[in-house]
Amino acid sequence: MKKVLGALLLGATIVSAFIAYSMYTNHSAKQTAAIEQKQAAKKAEKKTEKKKKPVLKIEDLTYQLKDSRTGKVMKEFKPVHYKDKDVYDQEIKHLASELAKGIDTPMQNIKMDANGSLTGGSKQIILKEAELVKNLQNLNAKQLDVKVPIYETAPNVTAASAQGIADVSLASYSTRFRPSDTSRNRNVQLSAEAINNVVLGPGDSFSYNQTVGERTAERGYQPAPEIINKQLVMGIGGGICQTSSTLFNAIDGAGLQVTARSHHSKHVGYVPAGRDATVSWGGPDFKFTNNKDYPVIIKAYANVNTGVLTVDVRTSQRAI
Repeated sequence: MKKVLGALLLGATIVSAFIAYSMYTNHSAKQTAAIEQKQAAKKAEKKTEKKKKPVLKIEDLTYQLKDSRTGKVMKEFKPVHYKDKDVYDQEIKHLASELAKGIDTPMQNIKMDANGSLTGGSKQIILKEAELVKNLQNLNAKQLDVKVPIYETAPNVTAASAQGIADVSLASYSTRFRPSDTSRNRNVQLSAEAINNVVLGPGDSFSYNQTVGERTAERGYQPAPEIINKQLVMGIGGGICQTSSTLFNAIDGAGLQVTARSHHSKHVGYVPAGRDATVSWGGPDFKFTNNKDYPVIIKAYANVNTGVLTVDVRTSQRAI
């Protein structure tokens, strides 16, 4: 009897264990299935979100062009033609040119007064158009700020570096004019006074038009013959090209670097052929840079009695 009861009890235990195990396995399987179902649902949801998320196109974005010096927004720009390279390149080159017109400012050179003190002068401001164009060619959708590269260069002269600057002549050049031609001579005299005592430090640039300024009757310039399209015509300021040509020959003799020079449309008599430098307001300019590692001063004298114009480029004895 005892053996029968023990067998029955063992069987009941085994059945109970099997039922419990089956219930546990069932429950675990359901839990696992539920977890896998949730994970699959999340993956599907993420895929749907990715599909719904819009793709940013550069031509649909608006970029802010910012001054590299201050970070100030200069202009908002939408590159609608970004995918059409030829059209887009023309557009951004025009944009860079227009922005530069409102920024570019020539250097105002320092001058030396009668007491030997330095006066005036202001920095050159340049928008590097090619650099801006490159920045606009390489836009991306994650960076909507575009640097507008603007550089400032102040005149590189100090009172200490200018000490004794007129001691030694590097090169001098003279031309002649007729003392009887009073109107033309007055123009030569005024333009010579404008460039007289200009001081250029190492690397400083010079613009004849910027330095002399616009030639107007209000500023004392007279009507006199000037060459236009191979013809002599009357114009306010006729004769100032003799000053620019004399200056060219002096600075060329001193070894300074010419950066812009144009010839007259016909030969002029005051310098040898090919040694002239024509200028006009709003037109050709004569420009050069002091490529020396020391400052120089320009001395210009127009003697209306003898009819001699002289330009002398000088520096200090210690500089050379």
